[in-house]
Amino acid sequence: MEKQPVASAPPQKKPVSGTNIALGAAIQTFEVSTLGQPFEVIKTHMAAHREDGLLTAIKKTYQRGGIRGFYQGLIPWAWIEASTKGGVLLFASSEIDYQARTRLGSSPAVAGLLGGMGGGIAQAYTTMGFCTFMKTVEVTRHKSADSVPKSTWRVAADVFQREGIRGLNKGVSAVAVRQMTNWGSRFGIARVTEHLIRGSDSTRKLTTGERILSSVVGGALACWNQPIEVIRVEMQSAAKSVDRPANLNIWTCARYIYQRNGLLGFYRGVTPRIALGVYLTVCMVFGGDSLKAYVAERQAAKQAQS
Repeated sequence: MEKQPVASAPPQKKPVSGTNIALGAAIQTFEVSTLGQPFEVIKTHMAAHREDGLLTAIKKTYQRGGIRGFYQGLIPWAWIEASTKGGVLLFASSEIDYQARTRLGSSPAVAGLLGGMGGGIAQAYTTMGFCTFMKTVEVTRHKSADSVPKSTWRVAADVFQREGIRGLNKGVSAVAVRQMTNWGSRFGIARVTEHLIRGSDSTRKLTTGERILSSVVGGALACWNQPIEVIRVEMQSAAKSVDRPANLNIWTCARYIYQRNGLLGFYRGVTPRIALGVYLTVCMVFGGDSLKAYVAERQAAKQAQS
């Protein structure tokens, strides 16, 4: 008798764990509160002031507010973003991954790629749009030493009164493109790196160091999309310029940057952004795995005692 093909098991939706969401929020908040925000501030300064080099950006940031100058926009905007974007990504990417495999018949790799890209877009249009806008405003707005500066809440309220929700989400389309290409690139490059490390033994389990290395390579090389990050910063910047067109979109902003700074202008701030990507990856991979293992051990110990 001819053997009938064995039906493969239907794809299972990845569970969205409340514990993992909480851990991810805690790790990202730690990351942004330590070295993450200084890298973000320097990167944003260089993207907005494209005539400044790395050392000049560091010097001007320090002159603007001392050590606190490197943490502009941290409270509350970077904290809001860090504590929410992981949960949005996990939920959206899990759902898209499942639908791609069940409805489209996609392979796990393609489904994961689509899930990461969709999750990145979801991040942009939920919490990251207004958070990145306000962080950029805090770094680029003029603060006079002779007057009491407006609070970040007052600035946000003024923008909302003038322009509504759209004003607070200025540049969100560029954020969405950045996040989509970020997660797609990180996923793809990290998987290729893992394959190269394994070599001929495709089933070998990678060590923690090898997984960190793969993620770091993916995070660093994903910065190829720095031009869209520079465009995003320019669209959200509060810095004044006489020749800057009003109501910029992605295309008019790209033309403006090219006319003023040429091709190299699109890569201003890429060095601190690479450093930011590497630091974030190490925190999320090494720190995330360590915390998850610790929590799992504690939960197993409690269950054994009960």
